[in-house]
Amino acid sequence: MRDHLTTALAFLRNTWRGLTSMRTALVLLFLLAMAALPGALIPQRSLNRSEVDKYFQQYPDIAPLLDKIGMFEVFSSVWFASIYVLLFISLIGCLLPRCWEYFKQWRSKPVRTPRNLGRLPHHAEKTLDDTSVDEAIAAAKTRLRGWRTVEHTETDGARSISAERGFLREVGNLVFHFALVGLLIGLAGGKLYGYEGQVIVVADGSEFCNSGTYNYDSFRAGLSVDGTQLSPFCVKVDDFDVDYQPNGQVANYRVGMQYQSGEGLETNSWLPYTLQVNHPLRTAGDRIYLTGNGYAPRFTVTWPDGQQRTSLVQWQPMSPQTMLSQGATKFDQPGVTDEVQRRQSQLAITGLFAPTAAFDGKILSSGFPDLLDPTAAIDVMRGDLGLDSGRGQSIFGVDQSMVEQGRLNRVARENVRVGEEIRLDDGTTVRFDGVERWANLQVSHDPFQTSVLAFAVLIIFGLGTSLIVKRRRIWVRAAPHPESAESSAARTVVEVGGLARTDQAGYGEEFARIADDLLGADVDHSPQPRADSGTARERKS
Repeated sequence: MRDHLTTALAFLRNTWRGLTSMRTALVLLFLLAMAALPGALIPQRSLNRSEVDKYFQQYPDIAPLLDKIGMFEVFSSVWFASIYVLLFISLIGCLLPRCWEYFKQWRSKPVRTPRNLGRLPHHAEKTLDDTSVDEAIAAAKTRLRGWRTVEHTETDGARSISAERGFLREVGNLVFHFALVGLLIGLAGGKLYGYEGQVIVVADGSEFCNSGTYNYDSFRAGLSVDGTQLSPFCVKVDDFDVDYQPNGQVANYRVGMQYQSGEGLETNSWLPYTLQVNHPLRTAGDRIYLTGNGYAPRFTVTWPDGQQRTSLVQWQPMSPQTMLSQGATKFDQPGVTDEVQRRQSQLAITGLFAPTAAFDGKILSSGFPDLLDPTAAIDVMRGDLGLDSGRGQSIFGVDQSMVEQGRLNRVARENVRVGEEIRLDDGTTVRFDGVERWANLQVSHDPFQTSVLAFAVLIIFGLGTSLIVKRRRIWVRAAPHPESAESSAARTVVEVGGLARTDQAGYGEEFARIADDLLGADVDHSPQPRADSGTARERKS
């Protein structure tokens, strides 16, 4: 029993050591980057479900297999989360021992001066006349101000200084890795307590209030968000202006809007704001982005008994270059109480809308994205739209199963411009009244956004510090010249040796400046040939 326990403990200890090694952390970081690639190359359901559906249509054989292994939900998959958690544990396991090692190095004194400085990669030596040992050491202490130094008095009467610099290099490494851990925590916290929603608002003074998930067209909540305590604010979209270049490309988007939050909700006071791409509105702890736009045709249906209904519904852009759009506007005949008759008399206006009409034969197309000649090619469908079937259906189309069953039939097809109307066989008229623009707003809430930004800045700072700062050592030894005892003038042999803890370019120039200041400009301080055995002994010392 004891042998099994010992074996198990040894296995756990070795596993922990392997997991918390820096090599494992680098491998996990590489795996995390590789695992994120499918999320960038393959459409994700949480971001664009329609693109996922299109992927299934284009690749019907491989799409189900990719779906089984979570390629359409990469960042919420089990395997991605496993890599994420293992990397987090590995980083923590690496950092704690390194912090303790750095603390011990910081408390320890610089190593003693090596016996033979001539074996170091950088070495200079000169005999200084009229200079005592104390004067040479005092000059070295002054020149090495800012270095961590310690003095030694050797048995032969020589004095030496051991100096170190560059401890911030390890601080930069620790800051970088701790900031990386903080960044991972911040990203995880955003997924837990954040939310993101999409909503289309027509630019005719329509309002949107962040009072519940039911107000959104699509909503993606964090794992700890139930949708009942959203940040309270309201926005009102008054107008939408677009500047186009002559070739039809967009020069600028501007959404004229008003918003209220905080005390503004209680006093019903609105504040103006111009929303633009990459210039979100920040209010109530949320960010409101402009992510899309389109057109909403307005149709008025007049029934034979004189009753009218007007509807303004957004249509879906098919081409972002020309803004050719498709959609469906649906009506119930007013005043019909019989359920069967009501279903049989429903109307749907479907087809294409072109902001600038251009015809390819008899097929309507669009030649420019701005409203220069708005035209709609519409089919008027009458019958049962299937709105009461309990099945969800897109607002941009009709239920094709109703058409296939003969319960929804086309009764008219025509191209209409603004102000024109179509008369149906029963005397009902359909008039194209005009067009409004709509804006697609994205509301993002992430309470950890500031923390993520701060940790990202610390990552750059830590990485830059670790790359710029060099860990290096310098030793200065001053000993009386053997001939100084026979003469009245003081003569001192001064040696300067240097060793960089990391072989980076630039240390030779720094060593040369220090040697010149201590020994004079005529000293030879060229790098010495390195003997492997001697260098190893000096490094060990």
